[in-house]
Amino acid sequence: MTKLILALNVDSPEEALKLKEKIGNRVDLYKIGIDLWVRGGKELVAEFVRDGMQVFLDLKFCDIPSVVGKAVAAAAELGVKMLTVHTMGGAEMLYAATRTVQGVTTDRPLLLGVTVLTSLDRAGLAQITGCEQEVEKRVLALAKLAQSMGCDGVVASPQEIKLIRKRCGPKLVIVTPGIRLKPAKSGDDQMRTLTPQEAAGAGADYIVVGRPIYEAVAPEAVIDEIRQQLRGLP
Repeated sequence: MTKLILALNVDSPEEALKLKEKIGNRVDLYKIGIDLWVRGGKELVAEFVRDGMQVFLDLKFCDIPSVVGKAVAAAAELGVKMLTVHTMGGAEMLYAATRTVQGVTTDRPLLLGVTVLTSLDRAGLAQITGCEQEVEKRVLALAKLAQSMGCDGVVASPQEIKLIRKRCGPKLVIVTPGIRLKPAKSGDDQMRTLTPQEAAGAGADYIVVGRPIYEAVAPEAVIDEIRQQLRGLP
């Protein structure tokens, strides 16, 4: 069944730790991204790991191959379950990352290649690439690149799940943010979204949910609702 990741896009390590104490193992992993990492660093990751929580370290490493290889090695030493590099760093960088992570002998983390951010639509992508292209085509090309360089999986919006699954096969792990419990409203900072049930039905291995859980009055109830959706219940 599709697993649930809680994105800790909160303002402080203290808030993150309070959520850990309140929610515990009701979610499958906790995502620590660049915003929280800047404030809490490896000490915060260590607290989650020490308490038996699985951590998705989402720092989207993107630099020259040697630097990314060292960063991946350091991240793997933290005992995280998953970590990310950005596919836009290119083939050599991705290969350096996979070669490093495959050399980890115990509890090797999954290495995921980030494709196109869920905040981007076709116009935003064109500004970056300098050419007009369907977002789905760019996502698929980057997913195939990540797979060919040995990445365990990719991060992509839920709207590209079916295409990636069809073209890259069942073994590639697909992690998808851009999850909303209900259809997204205008003004949402993520352009390409689906509900948990839709994402699970499309073939996501993991979904990433943040604000709908941690901003709720009763986060546990929201988690239960998401679990019901993932099981296909009404």
